Formats: sequence, structure tokens, C-alpha cells
Amino acid sequence: MTAPWAGRRLHLIGAGGAGMSAYALAAHALGAQVTGSDRAESPYLAPLRAAGIAVAIGHDAGNVPAGDDVEVVHSTAIPADNPERAAARERGLPDRSRAELLGELTRLRKVIAVAGAHGKTTTTSMIAHALLALGADPGYLIGGELVGTGSNASWGTGEWLVVEADESDRSFLALDVDVAVVTNIELDHVDQYATLAELEEAYRAFLNGAAVRLEGPWRVDDLGGVAVELSVPGAHNVENAVAALRAIGAAGFDVVAAAAALRDFRGAGRRFQELGATASGARVIDDYAHHPTEVRATIEAARTLDPRRVVAVFQPHLFSRTAQFAREFGAALALADVACVLDVYPARERAQDFPGVSGLRVAEAAADAANGRTVMWLPAFDDAEPALRALLRDGDLCLILGAGDVDALGRRLVASA
Repeated sequence: MTAPWAGRRLHLIGAGGAGMSAYALAAHALGAQVTGSDRAESPYLAPLRAAGIAVAIGHDAGNVPAGDDVEVVHSTAIPADNPERAAARERGLPDRSRAELLGELTRLRKVIAVAGAHGKTTTTSMIAHALLALGADPGYLIGGELVGTGSNASWGTGEWLVVEADESDRSFLALDVDVAVVTNIELDHVDQYATLAELEEAYRAFLNGAAVRLEGPWRVDDLGGVAVELSVPGAHNVENAVAALRAIGAAGFDVVAAAAALRDFRGAGRRFQELGATASGARVIDDYAHHPTEVRATIEAARTLDPRRVVAVFQPHLFSRTAQFAREFGAALALADVACVLDVYPARERAQDFPGVSGLRVAEAAADAANGRTVMWLPAFDDAEPALRALLRDGDLCLILGAGDVDALGRRLVASA
């Protein structure tokens, strides 16, 4: 196998993120010497270490390897004053964005790229799953684990690379794309886009850069009679499957065979992912839902499983998003039998920049919309865990919702079962 990046040295700051860890694995497969760092442990770090990629926990200038040929790459969550970025600048090393690195990777293969407010991880995973089943051995870079392979990335040996394209930091505009898919468009990242019109302009630029442009809304009728049968629940996943199959067909593959392969699709990590059961017998399912539309769709999907009660545990993600959509989050959570709201996961934002914004806003909005159903304000995991253990019963379905670290709470609930 050729190693086109042999001799390159890359240091990735934020390597434990879903996207950055995928790029690290791809760069390693291409022959580069890769190191990384992150502020805390992450499930995505284990595959990096298994591949021989050294990752430091904590950010420190000393983490950047010695030498003048190191390329430093940072994720969107890493501020300019990060000590490793500062060290790179002081040493005259490149301080590159993750978008630049992903753009490089997409110039090495034919690319199917999936963007959209909702469903892009699942749709990308469906495409990768189907192409693997068809023997195409694609590369894939996904913002979540492909359950069938246990990894969020592979470079593969085939001619196609399947990429999740992220609009949150406009990085999707850096990609070299052959088949562009947009699942849907809805204002979400209000810290990046001031208006829906500005967001739509960015999506038009993404689509215009591709030879084939596929944009929802998606209907099964779009497949010309090809049936869609899935083992993952929810009408939204049928739409995701239609988008995936349209992209697969545009890339020249057999859509009927791909549709048959999707019957065995078991999902993507943190997308309606079953974690297990509590000691009381309640099922615990984790989902990355972090927008009101996604919260609503996930609760509706849970209802199709006919549980005794749906208990929705939600961790808001970003202060800016919480401030913008608190009432909409509340209305969506009110669809559950019991709603539990945690405090905001700040990610790249600071609480002091958003005075008065907390998860309590969402809890109050949910209580207003819940028509007397129980709404609980449980700011910290140590508040939520005992309360949920006391609440949950056999037959309940507990949804763990959010794009932060709330999945750790779900794992705590099932750990002692």
C-alpha cells in the first residue's frame, strides 16, 4: 500500500472529538506521523491509541512535538490562546484549522459529502454501511461511530470517500465534493449564522461546488419504487435512508442492492443508541439530539416502541442555542411523559458571556407546555442520577439527549444494573 503522506508530522489539538479523531486515523493510514491532545478523556481516543497515535490529556505547549516540520491542526472548539496553538505560532509552525485538513483529505478521493441541520451523521453512516456491504470498501469520516464497524473512520481501499460535512463552522465549504447531499436546512448554529438567509447562502455554496447536487425534502417515492425497510425506528430515519440511497445511486452503485443492505443497518453512535437497562428494568437510549426538531423526532421515535413511559433527560448544548430556542426546546420536551433538564454544556462558549442563560430556561419552558406532566430541573449529573434511579421503572424508556457529555450520565445509570 502506498503512503502518500509519509514523512508528514501532524499534531491535532482536540483529537478526542468525533471529527478530529476521524481525521487523525485517516492521516495515520496515509502514512503521516500523528500525535494529539485533548482536555479530557474521550471514547474516540481508544482507537487512536490502538493505532499507535500518542494523545496527551490536557493542553500544554510541551505536547507539541519538537522539530520545525510539525503541522499543528486545531478543532473549532480550540481558542486562539490555547497554549499549544500559541507554541506553534511562536515556533513558526503552521496553525491550521480542521477544515483545511479535511479539505486535503477530500482531494485524494471521489467524495460523497452529507450536510444538513439534522440527520447528517446517520445518513453518512447509512451510505458507508451500504457501500461496505456492496464490497466497495469506501473510506469514511463520520462524526459518530458506525455501529457495524465500531469506528468513526476508515481510509479503505476503494475509490470513494464518504464524509460528514459540517456547517457549524463553515468547514463544509473547504471540501472537494463530487456528490453533495443536503438532508435539510434549519437555523441551528446561531453563533455562526445571524439569519436563515445567511445559512441558506452557505448551503448554496456547498451544493454549487459539487458535480451532483441532492437536496431534500426526501420521500420514498423519489426512489422509483425501491422499498425502504429499516431496523432503526422513526420516520426521520426513512428520510435519511432515501437521501443515502439517492447519493449511492448518483455515485453509480446499485440502489436496490444498497436498500437491501440498509435492512441490517444498526445505527450510528449516539444516534438512538441503546446503552442497556437500569437495575429497575428501564431501557436507556442515548441520542445526540441538540436542536428542538431533533428532540421532537427522537421522542416520537421512542413512542413507536410502545414504552410504559418516555422519560426525556436533556442537556442543552451551547448558551447561544439555549437562549435562542429555549421555548422550542420546552415544547419538544413536553411531548415526553417526564422531562428532566440539566444545565448547559458550554463547549466553546463561556457562561459569563451569556448572563442569565441556563438550562433552567428550558425547564421552565417545558413546564409551561407540559399540561401538568412532571418536569424536573436537575442541573448536575450528581443531582440527576439519584433522582432518575428513584423515578425509573420496568417498562420505561429513558432518553438521554444532547450533544455534550450527557451520554456519561446514561452510562452511569446502566453501570450498576
